Amino acid sequence: MLVKSFGSAVFGIEATTITIEVNIDKGVSFILVGLPDSAVKESQQRIKAALSNNGYKYPMKEITVNMAPADIRKEGSTFDLPIGIGIMAASEQVKTDALEDYILLGELSLDGSLQPMKGVLPIALKAKEEGFKGIILPKENVREAAIVDGLEVYGATNINEVVSFLNEGIGLTPTTIDIRQEFYNKLNEFEVDFRDVKGQQNIKRAFEIAASGGHNVVLIGPPGAGKSMLAKRLPSILPPMSINESLETTKIHSVAGKVNAGAGLVTERPFRKPHHTISDVALVGGGGYPQPGEISLAHNGVLFLDELPEYKRSVLEVMRQPIEDRFVTISRAKFTVEYPAGFMLVAAMNPCPCGYFNHPEKDCVCAPGIVQNYLNKISGPLLDRIDLHVEVTPVSFDELAYHQPEEGSKDIRKRVVEARLIQEERFKESEETHCNAQMSSKELRKFCKIDEACNAILKQAMDKLGLSARAYDRILKVARTIADLEQNVEINTSHISEAIQFRSLDREDWAR
Repeated sequence: MLVKSFGSAVFGIEATTITIEVNIDKGVSFILVGLPDSAVKESQQRIKAALSNNGYKYPMKEITVNMAPADIRKEGSTFDLPIGIGIMAASEQVKTDALEDYILLGELSLDGSLQPMKGVLPIALKAKEEGFKGIILPKENVREAAIVDGLEVYGATNINEVVSFLNEGIGLTPTTIDIRQEFYNKLNEFEVDFRDVKGQQNIKRAFEIAASGGHNVVLIGPPGAGKSMLAKRLPSILPPMSINESLETTKIHSVAGKVNAGAGLVTERPFRKPHHTISDVALVGGGGYPQPGEISLAHNGVLFLDELPEYKRSVLEVMRQPIEDRFVTISRAKFTVEYPAGFMLVAAMNPCPCGYFNHPEKDCVCAPGIVQNYLNKISGPLLDRIDLHVEVTPVSFDELAYHQPEEGSKDIRKRVVEARLIQEERFKESEETHCNAQMSSKELRKFCKIDEACNAILKQAMDKLGLSARAYDRILKVARTIADLEQNVEINTSHISEAIQFRSLDREDWAR
């Protein structure tokens, strides 16, 4: 008897429906075809034990299982449930009437219980797109799938519940959540706040500008000056995510298995902080079966690289293309996977190996030339993609002991959102540009026109401070953002002057 059940496989952040065809005939063997990997091939032993331990019969006949389309490699243990149910249906232990209406997912333990899995959200979205009535999956993943409106989502703890549901329509109840209510309830929840940061007004101002224009930032300062503390609070002043951004971010985290059990949407902008020993593949994604890397997990959020010069040069260089294009393409011999990578880069570094170059109180003990060599670990092309270079100085005792309330993230965020609304209107006809930091050369000429007074200041700065040519465009973009924060249509001299202050590492004499 031939029976069809349906599972799903995830490639990149998109899912493909897999048809499980099970045929039982005379003989005694188990044949599994359709490019299964080792985990799929081992499903026979798990299924056999799960059925026996729950009082069902494993047919001692020739069982042929085909996973279509046969030219796509099937990986993982989540095909246990659709194969197991297919075998039971082909041996007339499960009714076949409802099989075509549901996607079945889940790894079977030997006692028949279902284990949680990765990549649920893309699968649920694909199931709805292809017109399936519902999806049956492990109970731990049910809230993640229930995000998809218009799809019946059933969470099961073991195979008995699935069989009872398919045979008698009992045992399982659909899970529903109000996606908009959940989204808006968690939209402004943050564990950290800029109110906790004492002093550092110039750094807070730099972060407000960075958040308003989507600019990348590098913080340069001695140990203990507060670089990491400030960076962790950046997501709290970024504009709230839209529902589409939240869904896209959740898809990436779902594929990587980073969505917490019982959680639904990812509503907070991600903040990723990889250690400086990270490999190229772990940062950008990859592997034999490509998985998203840290830059994709930081999509729509912040990627924080602490101790920037300590990262391997090859690791930093692989970020150059994703920073520019906002996605990363991972190619293998038989397929190509594309992951989104639209993140804000925030880097922190000491000014020298000992950490105290330019310190107001402590002396630097580094030998001549060491400071420049330390900074040279960061290549010019990567530095060219960082708009704001911010010098962080230690907080004085008076500032630490002063108990005047600091401005909170909520107030800063209001100004950031207002500036982003201006940019949204400015770039409404562009599909690629969403904020000032993403402006092309053509858009730069159109939206960043300056008068003779501004030109004179720029020329003087480049001559006297030894600013590099690459700093010119960055200064204009940052000046445009500063003008947006002040609700000014035109860029004036005060905007240009402030923007020039954020190009420390471009000064030829900075490290001397």
